[in-house]
This record gives sequence, C-alpha cells and structure tokens, in this order.
Amino acid sequence: MSLRFSAPSRRESVAGAIAEPATPFHLVQVLSDLWRLVIRSNAPQLKTRLGIALALTVIGKALGVVAPLLLGAAVNRLAKGHDAAAGFALAFAGLAVGWAVIRMLAAIAPQARDAIFTPLAQAAQQTAATETFAHALTLSMDFHQTKRTGSLSRVIDRGARSIDFLLRTLVFNLAPTALELAMAAIVLAKAYDWRFAATAVLTVTVYGVLTFAISDWRIGHRRALNEADSEAAGRAVDALMNYETVKTFGAEARAAATYDQALSGYSKASVQANTSLALLNGVQAVVMNIGLGIMAVLAGMEAMAGRMGPGDVTAAILILISLYAPLNILGFAYREIRQSFIDMEAMLDLTRQKPDVADAPDAIDLPGALDRRGGDIVFKGVSFRHDARSEGLSDVSFQIAPGTTTALVGPSGAGKTTLVRLALRLIDPQAGQVMLDGVDLKQLKVAALRRAVALVPQDVALFNDSLRANIAFARPELTDDAIWAAAEAAELGNFIRGLPDGMATRVGERGLKLSGGERQRVGIARALLADPRVLILDEATSALDSRTEQAIQATLRRARQGRTTLVVAHRLSTIADADEILVLKVGRVVERGTHQALIALDGEYASLWRKQTRKTSAN
Repeated sequence: MSLRFSAPSRRESVAGAIAEPATPFHLVQVLSDLWRLVIRSNAPQLKTRLGIALALTVIGKALGVVAPLLLGAAVNRLAKGHDAAAGFALAFAGLAVGWAVIRMLAAIAPQARDAIFTPLAQAAQQTAATETFAHALTLSMDFHQTKRTGSLSRVIDRGARSIDFLLRTLVFNLAPTALELAMAAIVLAKAYDWRFAATAVLTVTVYGVLTFAISDWRIGHRRALNEADSEAAGRAVDALMNYETVKTFGAEARAAATYDQALSGYSKASVQANTSLALLNGVQAVVMNIGLGIMAVLAGMEAMAGRMGPGDVTAAILILISLYAPLNILGFAYREIRQSFIDMEAMLDLTRQKPDVADAPDAIDLPGALDRRGGDIVFKGVSFRHDARSEGLSDVSFQIAPGTTTALVGPSGAGKTTLVRLALRLIDPQAGQVMLDGVDLKQLKVAALRRAVALVPQDVALFNDSLRANIAFARPELTDDAIWAAAEAAELGNFIRGLPDGMATRVGERGLKLSGGERQRVGIARALLADPRVLILDEATSALDSRTEQAIQATLRRARQGRTTLVVAHRLSTIADADEILVLKVGRVVERGTHQALIALDGEYASLWRKQTRKTSAN
C-alpha cells in the first residue's frame, strides 16, 4: 500500500498568486528525494554514519522487545523458588540485571544514533536551504517585485527545517515502529499465543487509524496557523523595512493594528488546534487502555489455566506498553509530517520556478573587447511589454559605438528603465536582439555579461554592512588602495575620513544611515571599482546637490574614458555633451541626435529643454 499525504488543495504560492491543486506526496517518492538530498550534501563519513545510525535503530528496537522476556523469566523463577530461595534469588537477580542492562542499551541506542546522524541531517538541511536560496536569486525581476521578502524567507527556512524533521521521523521513528510491531507480534505468537499477537496488532492498527483520521481533520487548523504566521511575518517585515514611510505618515498605530489583526487570526486557529489536540489525546488514551485491558484479561486466563506464569503475564503487558511508547507521539509525528510535506512542497515549488533569464546550454564567455574604448552595444528591432502594462517598447533599434555616450530621455513610462534592464539582461526581449561586441546577450554567460556591464541606479541599494564591503561588492578581492581610489573618484574620500570608524562604518538597513547623495556616491564608487566595458547611469546624480553633482559629473566624464556609457536622465543639462540622445515616447524612439541638433529640430526634446530651462530661470 502506498502512503499518500495530500498537500493543500489550493494554496498561496510564494509569489502571492493562488496555485493549482498540488499533486499528493507519495512516501516512496519523498524518501527518494530525501535520500538524494542526503547524498548531495557530502556530509563527512556519510555512508559510515548512515549505516551505523540505521543499525543502532534496529538494535534498539530489537532489545526493546527482548527485554520484557528476561524480566518475565526472572519473575517466573522467583515464583518457583520457595524451596531453594538462595539459588532462585540469584537466578532472579541475574535475569533482572540482564533486563535492566538490555533496557539501558535499548534507551542508549537512539541517543547514540542521534549523535551520529546529526551531522548528516544538518548537512542535508544546509544543502536544501543553500540550493533554494541560490535558486531564488536567479529568478526573474517580476518574481522578486511581487513577492514578500518576509514570506519568501519563511518558505526557505521552514522548508529546510522540514528536511531534518522528515529524515528523523520517517527513517528513525515510523519505519522502526512498524519493525518493532512486527517483531513484537512474532515474539508474542511464538512465546505465548497468537491471540496476544492479534491483540497487539489490532490495538496499534486502531490507534493508528484513529490518530491519522483525527490528525487529517486537525491539519486544516495547522495550515491556518501556518498561513497566519506567514501573514504576520510578512506584515511585520514590510513595516520594519519601510519604517521611514510608516513614521512619515504617522501610521505606526495603523501598522501595529494590521499586525495585531494578523496575530488575531493566528490566535483563533491556535485555540482550535489545541481543542482538537485534547480530543486526539483522549481518543488515544481510550484505545491504549482498552488494548492493555484485553491483554491483561488474556494473560490472566492463560495463567489460571496454568499455561503462563506470573512473569509471562508481566512480559506480555510490558511488550504492549513498550509499543505504546513511540505511539505516544504518533499524532504529533503524523501532523508534523503533513506540515513538513506542506513546507517542503512550498520550498520545492520555489525551486521549480524557472528563471526567465538563464544561461543557454551553449552559452559562451564574453570575447575580448573589440575596441579598447569599451563595448559595442546594438539594439535591433527590440520589443518588450510587461504584463502589467498596456504598452511597452516597440521595434527599438540603435547602436552605441565603443567609447561613446548615449543618453535616454523621455517622460516616465516611456521605456527607459526597460532598455536598461535589457542591456543588463535582467529581462530578455520578446522580439529582436540586444548584442554586446557582436554577440547576442542570450548567447553569453550571464556572469560574464554582468562583469562587463555596471549600473549606477537612481535608488542605490546598500547592504547592512560596512562602507568598505558595499564599495567593494563588485570586486571584493581588490586591495584597500583600489577601494580607496574608487571612493576618491566618487568624491567620497573626505566624507569617509571624517567618520569615526572610516571604511568600517556600517551603513544600516538598505543604507538608511547615509543620505541619498551619499548612497549614490557609494553606488558610483562601486561601479567604478567594477571597471566595466559598459557603464550605465540611471539618474545617477539625481539625489545630489548642485555643487556635488558638478564634481561627480566631472568624475563621470573621466570614468567614461575607455568605456561605453548609457545614461538615463530627466535633468537634460547633465547629458548635453552626450554623443547621441534618444528621445523615447510610448516605447518608441521619436527623435535622435546631438543636443544641438535636437534643439534645432524643435520637437519633443526642444520642448522638454525649454520647460526645464524656464524652471531653472524661475528658481
């Protein structure tokens, strides 16, 4: 018979959309997946540790069944020893000591097994978490823009922890318990009577069936707890990561109330879960004691008929009690296995998500630069439309020659950011080609492309780490001298030297301890340190004051030497010296040329220029 554990019929996916009904889990398939994961983990002395752990499990269960027989024999000897008290007392003591030693070994075996198996379980858990985390980082921009960071983190964390629980429970609890039941049935049938074996098997079977049935009913409460926990965690992380927005709008009480509402759902589900747990425990107690009662009656009848001694009665009852010991956690184990399957399914769903951008099977490294002045970028008939937009890029074609600077201007939503993402291959065009030095970006290895292209975004994202780590993020292997040179080039040197901790200063969550201009200068230093063929500046000086902007513009002009530059700008004065300016409108290039040529054309660009110069004059 194949054990099946059905996952939720409809569930919330990590990206926030409702997924299709899940395929039931088969125990054999799950064990196969877990086994492959253990092998992939490359834990130290893997095969040796696994073999010893399994052997200790079997030995412990066998000793647990044999131990009551020794105690029964000891009691029988004592009952018959009235005429030779000393000799029988010595025999009883020997058997009793043997029983105690065997029970001790049976108890020690699982502890020794856990100590030996723990490195394997932790290695498998680490492998699962690392592989899932690494896969999540490869997923598309759309995926990461629609998911909740807190919920995604919980999916990875719970999924990895479920691996450890499933390994311990399935391999070292449920399977050994079934083995112990089989051994106990054989011992009871051989040593006493088949009715004792039938009683033990029937009791355990009824106990298991009722436990599984009630646990199936209870699993809905556990799922509600899980969903409420994820919701509360997601809301808490959202509010904490965006605390500036919360405080700016005085929404602290509202954020706390939303969090409290999420916790309220958790509390209600928790009450239901605890109530149903009490019912489960009560049913289990009834079944266990009925089984013990039947076994005691059978043993008493056999003793009255002279076919069993008092020690045999004791042994039969002790064997059944020893079977009950692992069954005490059967409800918990079954529920947690089901929950672990749900957690593992969510993690596997994440790993099954296909990245929109990935290396082709025949992907190549970036060839040597065709021109020492930088890379040659070509957009040929490129079209792209986001699902959430009615319009997008349409048949865009242009070339950025090595060592030249091309600027993209136009209203918001015209497609400037989409072109930047296409150049970085964060997304792929739905039609047309983007090429670097004559090679389609789809044919290049993603890592090679990202080493050749560096971006300074409008909103620079920093890690909660030191200034040094953030500047050196692109090339952490470089020396302090190189890092300081990049900082100086980005006009950061004096600022860093003025800090008490200098380069070791931590910038806070997302760099919020720095001003917007300081974050942008760190982004510029990071891009300069990468030494790319192509430098992309997406409103790279928008958060700077006029004096600092002028200084960094001069730095960026120097940085353009020896590389190709693509600039996105709203402030047209910053790109007046560009070799070519492309004016985008509704996803199309409507004008192109130099600053002077576009002013003379008196079209869209000239209109934008007049508006900005009038504002500057008015100020």
